[in-house]
Amino acid sequence: MSDTNQAAEQWEKIQSSVAAIRSQTARVIVGQEAVVEQMLVSLLCKGHCLLTGVPGLAKTLLASTLGKILGLKFSRIQFTPDLMPTDIVGSEILQTGEGASRGFEFVRGPIFANLILADEINRTPPKTQAALLEAMQEKQVTVAGQTRRLEEPFIVFATQNPIEHEGTYPLPEAQLDRFFFNVMIDYPSIEEEEEIIHRTTGRSVDESETILDAAGVLALQDATHDVPLPDNVVKYILKIVHRSRPGTAAADEFITNYVDYGAGPRASQCLARASRALALLRGRNSASVQEVRDIAMPVLRHRVIPNYNATGEGIGIEDIIARLLD
Repeated sequence: MSDTNQAAEQWEKIQSSVAAIRSQTARVIVGQEAVVEQMLVSLLCKGHCLLTGVPGLAKTLLASTLGKILGLKFSRIQFTPDLMPTDIVGSEILQTGEGASRGFEFVRGPIFANLILADEINRTPPKTQAALLEAMQEKQVTVAGQTRRLEEPFIVFATQNPIEHEGTYPLPEAQLDRFFFNVMIDYPSIEEEEEIIHRTTGRSVDESETILDAAGVLALQDATHDVPLPDNVVKYILKIVHRSRPGTAAADEFITNYVDYGAGPRASQCLARASRALALLRGRNSASVQEVRDIAMPVLRHRVIPNYNATGEGIGIEDIIARLLD
């Protein structure tokens, strides 16, 4: 078989897997197509995703459903004010064996999984947040001086509630920047909510099926690197990111007046990787400017910081990013 035929066969296999993932997700999740697409892009880019939305919008269900469909080991960690770092990464426990022999044995924490749901991450103190964020960045944990690698693939979906601030510990911008995406989950439409009622309040509830495994997910992640990124798309990415930085030659008066800090080089990298992955999910053989525009909001939402002028005049981050894309 020629290289061209092999490539075509591999492409068809990838698109078949993508279609099956979308189909299985739709059996459980009503609507939220854009959110599901963004979560899949984040996963294919080996990036971690922050899900922001009010309670009851199926954030937990989204993560657990994707884990089941992709055949990944799923672990949910409920973040609370009394959660300790060892509750996440694990600890060494003194074991007493036969003949009065004693020794320390490492007991793995819930971080040792493929897909982690960090539920309400802003409800735990910074020390515990840092334990998770270190694992996200380094893909490893260190306990009692010994480093242990985490399993691949390793993806964290963290949730936070935007309407409650009492008793929470907001993530600093430096830690937020470690998240590949910041995805906003909004209310469903009235038609979607009607469908939710019909699906979830009867005797039977649809369940998704497992169609991949960890090796299959790694193959999809690897395939994103082969999607071409044309020069005009790279230049468009650089134009957006540089325009977001106030006080520079690329920034216009609007950005200078309403932005405190612009996006850094990591934003450019994330836009490039996400555009490739989104093109793959859509069955396109090359990333385009449209993919950049469609993925810019979750990439830049937590990396462009509005100033007090914007807050006082009711100009939100979405308004600023929309201006960048004009």
